[in-house]
Amino acid sequence: MNVPENCKYTDKHEWVRVEGDEAFIGITDYAQGELGDIVYIEIETAGEKLGKGETFGTIEAVKTVSDMFMPISGEVLEFNTSLEEDAEIVNKDPYGEGWLIRISIDNPSDLDELLTPEQYKELISA
Repeated sequence: MNVPENCKYTDKHEWVRVEGDEAFIGITDYAQGELGDIVYIEIETAGEKLGKGETFGTIEAVKTVSDMFMPISGEVLEFNTSLEEDAEIVNKDPYGEGWLIRISIDNPSDLDELLTPEQYKELISA
């Protein structure tokens, strides 16, 4: 199971990669594996300020539809539009080309509440 060291994680299987005062958010390798083949991603929150824990979109797989939650508070600056044509990118490259949204970070202290790679590995191996 791939758990990159340059990300922080949530117990809902989202990852956050910080770049300056912005962050990229996606779902983890574990999450995409559990969901199976991803067929559609809907994110209509671009331009909105959302609080930590609020829903920013949904992800539809062959098996189920799941809400995706903001791991930290911020404004959704961009949705990865390449996922509109090929949602399976998330299955193939969840930490790279399969990122979901880019946000501006409202409260950097939110990051302190996320899981480290080591803590996330413990969570998914339990």
